[in-house]
Amino acid sequence: MQNQEGPIADKEMETSVSIPISEFDDWANFADDDIMQQQSAIHAEEAKKIPFVGNKEPLSMLAAEYESGSPILLEKIKMLGQQYAAIRRTQGDGNCFFQSFMFSYLEHILGSQDRAEVDRIKGNVKECRKTLQSLGYADFSFEDFFGLFLEQLDIVLQGNEDSISLDELIIKSRDQSISNYEPMGEESDHVDIAALSDALGVPIRVVYLDRSFCDKGGVCVNHHDFVPTFGDHSNASSHSTEPIKPFITLLYRPGHYDILNPK
Repeated sequence: MQNQEGPIADKEMETSVSIPISEFDDWANFADDDIMQQQSAIHAEEAKKIPFVGNKEPLSMLAAEYESGSPILLEKIKMLGQQYAAIRRTQGDGNCFFQSFMFSYLEHILGSQDRAEVDRIKGNVKECRKTLQSLGYADFSFEDFFGLFLEQLDIVLQGNEDSISLDELIIKSRDQSISNYEPMGEESDHVDIAALSDALGVPIRVVYLDRSFCDKGGVCVNHHDFVPTFGDHSNASSHSTEPIKPFITLLYRPGHYDILNPK
């Protein structure tokens, strides 16, 4: 039998392997999406291993993460140890800034029992409500958030029927319905922090753990204080010339915030 070669055979071969380029593109897109979803699932599972807010840990635990890494970071952690006693880790789920801020602020009120500060911030929340309403936001779009925040403020003040201890505050902070109510899932940046500081009148210090050097060379730990630019705020009167010292300090590593506890 004569072999089938020539134009007819070539045409059959061409027909058997010809696949539109668009189908290759569809398959590639599907594969990329599938891989990204798988990676997201892995990251989500890893995040679940860490509670929304962790227990206090000595800074030596943080240093252990960088034992075989950058000597600059190890030196900076050593310098942090001169001012700070411990770190509280937060879950890396995209909401770590707000979780860190909320717990740190409530822990401060629980320890200080500063009722004047609670009254002050309640007044600022009231003004925030008016501002949002004036901008056309419906009450249902923000009322639950304010209500939950005010409820937590009330129960960290002692002497009330529903007052809680630090251990109970930690348990509540690990409850998703409280700590992660309607999460953003996005990293907070300078604008978000400045807006929160202004809205509540609360100064916030962010300490940066990175590989940067000082302007004059050498190693130093840089930080930025977010100080309310208007309205009433704590720790200083409108006539005071004393610098405002934030009582909330967060540690920022690229993409993540944790809580620093001073000595």
